[in-house]
Amino acid sequence: MGVFTDFKKSGLKKVAAGLAIGGTLVAVPLIATHAQEAKHTIVTVVKLAGVAWFNRMEEGVRQYAEETGHDATQVGAATADAALQVQLIEDLIARNVDAITVVPNSPEALEPVLARALDQGIVVIGHEASNLQNVTYDVEAFDNKAYGEHLMEALAKGMNYEGEYAVFVGHLTAKTHNEWVDAAIALQQEKYPNMKLVTAKIESNEDQQTAYAKTRELLRTYPNLKGIQGSAGTDVVGAALAIEEAGLTGKVTIVGTSLVSAAGPYLETGEIQMISFWDPAEAAIVMNKVASMAIEGQEVTDGMDLGVEGYNSVKLDGKVIYGQAWIDVTRENMDEYDF
Repeated sequence: MGVFTDFKKSGLKKVAAGLAIGGTLVAVPLIATHAQEAKHTIVTVVKLAGVAWFNRMEEGVRQYAEETGHDATQVGAATADAALQVQLIEDLIARNVDAITVVPNSPEALEPVLARALDQGIVVIGHEASNLQNVTYDVEAFDNKAYGEHLMEALAKGMNYEGEYAVFVGHLTAKTHNEWVDAAIALQQEKYPNMKLVTAKIESNEDQQTAYAKTRELLRTYPNLKGIQGSAGTDVVGAALAIEEAGLTGKVTIVGTSLVSAAGPYLETGEIQMISFWDPAEAAIVMNKVASMAIEGQEVTDGMDLGVEGYNSVKLDGKVIYGQAWIDVTRENMDEYDF
């Protein structure tokens, strides 16, 4: 994990902004900028605003702006909606920003608007979307197949390698989420025949309440359920609440991607056995750094050290940059992470 330095106090001003989407003003969080010194204008478009994962990502955007003097900011709609992301990006194209970094809800839905951005000379950096075509680069924290298999190994161990389980994805169109669970299911079918996937992938819409409600439905339909794997940062939290309310703590294993700030209470009380994540703040720094390099005509090369922990010797596969940046957290080590 990298150490995040305190923001400098001098020479800064706070700027509040908003974007009009379909007649509705979407709030953009206060961002510290060096407006007079800024060399590049880089905007990160996230899946949605106001959740722990993307709040943490914004810390990285802020740090990058502070340390470089570039005008780096983050925006996101109030709901995880690909159409709203398209409108945000259209606005940024109209503003003629230097670079757009984006975490897509649906990579396929964004391809046309990202193509227009590239045609206008705007650098485009993707994240969690290794299948994006209309990008300058895509940054991935790690190989998604290996990560999905890793989560399944943890789930299988917690279930004693037998019994019924279910998997959640934020969206059925979310590239990385589907790569994780597809790899997990394939590994289970190959190595652990006494485990059984009870239903198709369950879509949470990146919403904790939806994950909670669908877990309650799962428990009613499959009373012998022994395991849940989550993909969106809110999946395991919603599932844990349902497990707690049903009095099944210790009887259902929950693992998945989340942050301690969201999942910590349930790690502490035992509804969640393990979360894994990459630091979204560090991913934001890497995305912004790669964007700046591209703006300046620099290329990323295989084995390059991008100066951020987990991205010290990156693998380049076409346009996709892979780090080695996942972290596992259980009740035993959760106190080491304050986000």
